[in-house]
Amino acid sequence: MTSDRRRPRPIRFDLSPPVSPALGVWPGDNPASREVLAELDAGDHLTLSTLRTTVHLGTHADAPSHTQAGGATIDAVDLDAYLGSCQVIPLDIERGELIEPTDLQTAITQPRVLLATGTFPDPTRFTTDFAAPSVALVAYLAAAGVVLLGTDAPSMDLFGSKDLPSHRALVQSRIAVLEGLVLHGVPAGDYELVALPLPLVGFDASPVRAVLRDRD
Repeated sequence: MTSDRRRPRPIRFDLSPPVSPALGVWPGDNPASREVLAELDAGDHLTLSTLRTTVHLGTHADAPSHTQAGGATIDAVDLDAYLGSCQVIPLDIERGELIEPTDLQTAITQPRVLLATGTFPDPTRFTTDFAAPSVALVAYLAAAGVVLLGTDAPSMDLFGSKDLPSHRALVQSRIAVLEGLVLHGVPAGDYELVALPLPLVGFDASPVRAVLRDRD
């Protein structure tokens, strides 16, 4: 007897850092902590714990409400943006610089783009000199039909920005946002992205477990 079931494609790359108190967060935000309510090793009949942390933790999806008054919260975003074909683009960019369209040095071929800037190399050590996309790059990607932009940096704007122009441009262009990806060692190319946010009602972001698989 034969089966026509297709074997699932294996995960090629895990793009999310381990979540622990050691994981760096934006200065002033809440790091991850675990409160143990019951523990098998202590004689309880089960282990039970509570997680307390910012929703902008590690690899996470920003909701439009993060930067736009009245914008959609993370439970209301279109999940299709976070699942499907994507393109990983390594960049040669200086720390603290805006990423312009000319920095891509490759054509946009997929509707989801992940930028490997290399400017935030250690998720456990928060540094402020990461690179971020410019408004011009957002417009360029929108014109190319991009529905999701991801970065290995913790923000789509430079650290010192207060008006957050790239965040706002992404919302206006209806481009979903993934931040804090771990892209070190991921070769340039096309993959399938799986990075679904949780339906956290009313929240402005959600941590995700982002992975890449080979495309069909």
